[in-house]
Amino acid sequence: MQQQERVEKLKLESLNRKSLEDYKESEKIPVIVLLDQVRSMHNVGSLFRTSDAFAIEKIYLCGITPCPPHREIQKTALGATESVEWEHQENISELITNLKNEGYIIVGVEQVKGSILLQDYPINKEQKYVLIFGNEVEGISDSILHLIDIFIEIPQSGTKHSLNVSVCAGIVLWEWYRNLLR
Repeated sequence: MQQQERVEKLKLESLNRKSLEDYKESEKIPVIVLLDQVRSMHNVGSLFRTSDAFAIEKIYLCGITPCPPHREIQKTALGATESVEWEHQENISELITNLKNEGYIIVGVEQVKGSILLQDYPINKEQKYVLIFGNEVEGISDSILHLIDIFIEIPQSGTKHSLNVSVCAGIVLWEWYRNLLR
């Protein structure tokens, strides 16, 4: 084995990291991330990286959401576009309808009347979920709100009452990950 290959293998083993091949074959949690009109390539890359960390099933990039490969996405994804399964879908309404027909609960992460606080939502291990994260300014598109089964939000006490979409997704995905692995 070449010296560089041995060093890389030792790094992976010392950090208990999976190889790309092992990751792709590993079991994922039953969660799909759907990005609705997310415009920032840095946010998209960050969401790929977070999805890799929490073994998310798949990411759907919808509407104007930029797709790999792109240098600006790679800056924050750090290779996660290679490990996380993803697909671009232009027709978000059709996609949501198809996912509902496959048995997924559609969860909108959005501050709306009647939304449930993240920590109060009972995550069911027997269920499959789609978590929708919307545009950085406008949130989830009005045209799909009626297709969403439940809305959750992260409680906040500051003056802004909003979080960057990639930070928000990190918090929500961690909550799903830890609950589904209990």
